[in-house]
Amino acid sequence: MNDPMIRLEAVTKRYPGQDRPAVEHIDLDIPDGEIVIFVGPSGCGKTTLMKMINRLIEPTAGRIFLQGQDVTRVNPDQLRRRIGYVIQQIGLFPHMTIGDNIATVPKMLGWDKTRIDKRIDELLELVGLEAKTFRSRYPKQLSGGQRQRVGVARALAVDPPVMLMDEPFGAIDPITRDRLQNEFLRLQAEIRKTIVFVTHDIDEAIKMGDRIAILREGATVAQYDTPRHILSAPADNFVADFVGAGASLKRLNLSRVRDVELTFWPTVATGTDPAEVLSVLRASDKGAVLILDERHRPVRWVTARDIDRTDVPLEQAGLEPEAIVEPQATLQDTLNLMLDSSHGAAVVVDGDGAYLGAVDFATVAHAVQAMRREAREQLRAAAGELSDAAPAAASGTS
Repeated sequence: MNDPMIRLEAVTKRYPGQDRPAVEHIDLDIPDGEIVIFVGPSGCGKTTLMKMINRLIEPTAGRIFLQGQDVTRVNPDQLRRRIGYVIQQIGLFPHMTIGDNIATVPKMLGWDKTRIDKRIDELLELVGLEAKTFRSRYPKQLSGGQRQRVGVARALAVDPPVMLMDEPFGAIDPITRDRLQNEFLRLQAEIRKTIVFVTHDIDEAIKMGDRIAILREGATVAQYDTPRHILSAPADNFVADFVGAGASLKRLNLSRVRDVELTFWPTVATGTDPAEVLSVLRASDKGAVLILDERHRPVRWVTARDIDRTDVPLEQAGLEPEAIVEPQATLQDTLNLMLDSSHGAAVVVDGDGAYLGAVDFATVAHAVQAMRREAREQLRAAAGELSDAAPAAASGTS
């Protein structure tokens, strides 16, 4: 295994006057390029542990290494310039433009104006905000989701190897939150930063994390593993209770739309003769046809009743597609959208909005069955390893 990007060795934090440590003797390796989630009940020390990595909180004991360097012995200001930081309330400066907010650290480091301007434009495009539109605006002119994207862009300004994220999506409405989570995962696939992410939400941890550290009350690590292994084999009753019921459904956060075979759904182009549309519908086993525009983007669901109407064009009949997802969306998010959709299917589109296929309930059910089989096989394999180890241990002590 390669050396970790971050290593925590016996890291402890005690506050004067408190009976027990806020964080107690944590040993943890955080691999390069992965998202590691700290999750646990309130008061378990997850935010304190994260803030010790960039020394916003100083550890009482132990050592913290970043790229092999003991950060407890370096200048904390220089350390923080190597680590991006995103918080729940975002913390943008309200009197500064979006461009100036992003430029904060580059200016501190003495970058020239041309380099700073180029970096602002690059980062705004990276997080899905058009540079010429947004760089001169102020935070109050942006939505909560847009401000959150700017917060991520600012954290990436000097291309730090590590990012710390403290409940970054916690103050956003659920629909925007799901979308930003998916966009961030798409972004991470490009930038491959090492990210420490704090949340209280186990579902978010399962969705976002390559690895999860579940902290118990008393600020110790109950289990540190991949989401798949935590769901399949919780380390103890505390972990099982914290993960909660419905492990099969939670596993839907481990699978992406891109991982499943998309369902065929009848489609026609705008302007198609209604008689031909009706023929396409009758030749399928579906209850509606999806109309696509000239750029192959979904426009409307139409049923046989809609096709029979003569008072409005087909492009204005029927219903707009409500459930639209991209390939990086999780099956859990997709299922949630499908439950509120008119035709029980989610339309899958690429980054330009062009139609790729659909996901229906049969697709999700098949994925759940496959994941349950995989989980059972993993448990059997783990049980076999334990039974094989027992005779070896016994012979070693005889």
